[in-house]
Amino acid sequence: MTDTTANATASGTFLLGGDLRVTRLGFGAMQLTGQGVWGDPRDPEEAVRVLRRSVELGVNLIDTADAYGPYTADLLIKKALHPYPEGLVIATKVGFTRQGPGRWIPVGRPEYLRQQVELNLRHLGVDRIDLLQLHRIDPKVPLAEQIGELKALQDEGKIRHIGLSEVTVADVEAASEFAKIVSVQNRYNLSDRSAESLLEYSTEHGIGFIPWAPLASGPLAGATGPLAEIARSHGATPSQLALAWLLQRSPVMLPIPGTSSVAHLEQNIGAAGIKLTDAEFEALASAA
Repeated sequence: MTDTTANATASGTFLLGGDLRVTRLGFGAMQLTGQGVWGDPRDPEEAVRVLRRSVELGVNLIDTADAYGPYTADLLIKKALHPYPEGLVIATKVGFTRQGPGRWIPVGRPEYLRQQVELNLRHLGVDRIDLLQLHRIDPKVPLAEQIGELKALQDEGKIRHIGLSEVTVADVEAASEFAKIVSVQNRYNLSDRSAESLLEYSTEHGIGFIPWAPLASGPLAGATGPLAEIARSHGATPSQLALAWLLQRSPVMLPIPGTSSVAHLEQNIGAAGIKLTDAEFEALASAA
């Protein structure tokens, strides 16, 4: 049987930006909010317990964004973990505005990005953001202005590393003209590999690849599907196997499954201890 409280360190580590060593299986904070990623969670105290338990289980990469709530996830992270333990890496994002539950509009004006970075610093209680990701490229603002402002903030010591979210290889190459890009965050999972070319590029260039929606596996997780069948042979859940597959897909892969439940968190972390055989890995890749 798979140990549901296995330590996240069993997933291995990745050197983000060449100087930040992170445990590859991290935690995403988006679900620590209300419905539609809006407002407070149903159980704020459980959200605090989830964050503290994640660190106890070896997670040292927590991904958040000012748009989660907005600000709800950031403030919960600060409440649960500040003063932060040594080695904890908090990645956040700016560039999305919120108009209500489930509503997101990108804004990449330099003055707005600067304002949001300053608010992130305050809400998280840090002097420098470890990894600041542009949540979305705003098509209405020249990319040079968006990345240029983040680079200026980096030069001022307010940002350590810069990443991008929901981009193409061409976007990364274009942004790299203005700043070093150390990570990308795109939707990627067993059943949705539309970002395959970006993953290959990231693997080749040593760029951290942070897949969002890592647990989505569609019909593969059905009772008679290959994911469920192989999971049973490991005494694991389909979700654990989906995470294990991602971890074996590339050494730059940094899954950040999120949850608002300690029990579900412990189950997700259990994926760190699962090793698929080559045949199992290929069977899942082919089935998807």
